[in-house]
Amino acid sequence: QVQLVESGGGLVQAGGSLRLSCAASGRTFSSYVMGWFRQALGKEREFVAVINRSGNFTYYGDSVKGRFTISRDNAKNTVYLQMNSLKPEETADYFCAASSKLYFATKASGYDYWGQGTQVTVSS
Repeated sequence: QVQLVESGGGLVQAGGSLRLSCAASGRTFSSYVMGWFRQALGKEREFVAVINRSGNFTYYGDSVKGRFTISRDNAKNTVYLQMNSLKPEETADYFCAASSKLYFATKASGYDYWGQGTQVTVSS
């Protein structure tokens, strides 16, 4: 089992940057594909980014390509999400998740474990 704890959320002006972190417990972190999702109030959970087990392959949702970067440090059991050029419509709770699936999951149903989320507010 994996426990995930996100941090790094907060209030930022439009055009600004934030770096989210997700710390995982357990010694099997490197065996999981890791993803980031976000959920705005009243909306469905949206895929943001995913990274493979070794960290050398990533995939992004169309709305964040070129602005967000997912990375991981398996020695520190941590996955990161660097967010640049943030927009007010990206205000949401951001969640990290761990997947044991063999494929790159872009749907929430593909993930086995979730963090509690960290709130990101982008002011205009």
